[in-house]
Amino acid sequence: MSVVTRFAPSPTGRLHVGNIRTALHNYLFAARHGGRFLLRIDDTDRERSTAEAEQAIHADLAWLGLHPDASVRQSDRFALYEREFDRLRSDGRIYACYETPEELDLRRKILLGRGLPPIYERPEGENVAVEGRSPHWRFRLDHDQPIGWTDLVRGDQRFDPHLLSDPVIRRADGSWLYLLPSVIDDIDLGITHIVRGEDHVSNSAVQLQMFAALAAQPPQFAHEALLVAAEGKLSKRLGAVGVGEMQERGLEPMALLSLLARLGTSQPVEAVADPEPLAATFDFAHFGRAPAHFDMAEVEQLNARLLHTLPFAAVAERMPPWVDEQAWTVLRSALHHAGEIDQWHEVVQGDIAPPDLPADDRSFLAEAAIAAATTDWAEDPWHALTDTLKASSGRKGKALFRPLRVALTGRESGPEMAPLVRLIGKDRCQARLAAAARG
Repeated sequence: MSVVTRFAPSPTGRLHVGNIRTALHNYLFAARHGGRFLLRIDDTDRERSTAEAEQAIHADLAWLGLHPDASVRQSDRFALYEREFDRLRSDGRIYACYETPEELDLRRKILLGRGLPPIYERPEGENVAVEGRSPHWRFRLDHDQPIGWTDLVRGDQRFDPHLLSDPVIRRADGSWLYLLPSVIDDIDLGITHIVRGEDHVSNSAVQLQMFAALAAQPPQFAHEALLVAAEGKLSKRLGAVGVGEMQERGLEPMALLSLLARLGTSQPVEAVADPEPLAATFDFAHFGRAPAHFDMAEVEQLNARLLHTLPFAAVAERMPPWVDEQAWTVLRSALHHAGEIDQWHEVVQGDIAPPDLPADDRSFLAEAAIAAATTDWAEDPWHALTDTLKASSGRKGKALFRPLRVALTGRESGPEMAPLVRLIGKDRCQARLAAAARG
């Protein structure tokens, strides 16, 4: 069986961390098995769906590097839904209902007041039409057909159909709700695995009967634990963390994907530069049922680790003209975000203000300026210079290295000095040592 997965967002906004995780896991599972990853735009809600949001979803997936093998739009598939709706209606699996939302709400309150589950009370036969009202439509569950499946994350799942309401599948205005069109699409597109959050478990129970009513083999299901904020509480803030914030922060997409691929498992989280190694070990058996804790600070840490290993080719298009491969290789270790490299332009190619140092450090730097003039810069000038100064001044450790770093870079910390001084160059280094000695 060739694996086919799908990511099915509604075009109502940009991708956030929760649905990015769903998209990623669908992508990785398909990649692991040499299958296909499809994008389905669920735009049946015409009031909330926008073309701009749909374009943003495509752009966000492209930025993340999660490229679908094909994409479809539900609004282009209404004729297919209509045909299957008519078939199910003729088979007696769909029926019309005329209650208003207020009447249904009153029924639920009465049932709850009696200590009963608030399940829709199915009429004995067809609902009687109410003049002036258009019906909404429900799918008739088969109470004699047990519902169960082996979930790839949650294990054995069992539902009693007597305890489920016949779900509304179509509104009175003719617009579609999620459940039936999704099943029709999954059948038509040959979806083999549905990967989504555990909040869809009851939907899956209902949809299994829809697959059966349409004489189709259902996909396998993987219902994953939901993400929670780092402090352990469900948080609306997670809905705001997504591609937009990542781009504003200047983060690498693979920093986020490296975390989301392993979050909720016991596998170590490692910063990787592309999804291939994540796909190679991706397995739903590794995921537990406990909520997965998401912390943006972990993404930041992974981002720094990732940058420190990225080759120049991976960032070249985003770099300013003054940054070449040598500059990137030297400076990347000091970066938390790729955009920070511009902060090193003055250090490497410009002028820096002489630091305010104690008199004894200035005397030491005067000695360093003289030594730098006679140092061989063709090989390893930093170690040649510091070895000379260590022998002549008796300084070592911080007393030796700190004044030199501050004088040459204007900073207390940064990349390794040996390659950095070669990048700065002999003339600038000598001039900065002399300037720092004068104070």
